[in-house]
Amino acid sequence: MILKIDHLGIAVKDLAEAKRAYEALGLKVQAEHDVPSEKVKTAFITVGESHLELLEPSDPSSVIAKFLEKRSGLHHICLLVDDIEKSMAEMKAAGAQLLDEVPRVGAGGCRVAFIHPKSAAGVLLELKQV
Repeated sequence: MILKIDHLGIAVKDLAEAKRAYEALGLKVQAEHDVPSEKVKTAFITVGESHLELLEPSDPSSVIAKFLEKRSGLHHICLLVDDIEKSMAEMKAAGAQLLDEVPRVGAGGCRVAFIHPKSAAGVLLELKQV
């Protein structure tokens, strides 16, 4: 079951600069994570019950670095689910193209999996189970 929108992932070239920009808007960074498996550094900003996740590539071969070569801004929408394997199976059975066959470790140690943008009207979806 999908519980809520957990966060919006925003690709940025410079995490420190992006944090300053959001803090100038009155928002506060709540947590930062280095995710070596994804080759990114992240900063989470709480907005109500959801978050903004700023993503800076830590390696030029990362998915985020490649994304930033073509564009910047919104990278993905993350949906919080209660059972990631069940949600993945249901979406796959409904015809969704999964980018992950099994969940992987995401920022903060949670379990995540991605759904191809072709299955969500052009938007990359991330499923997250805490």
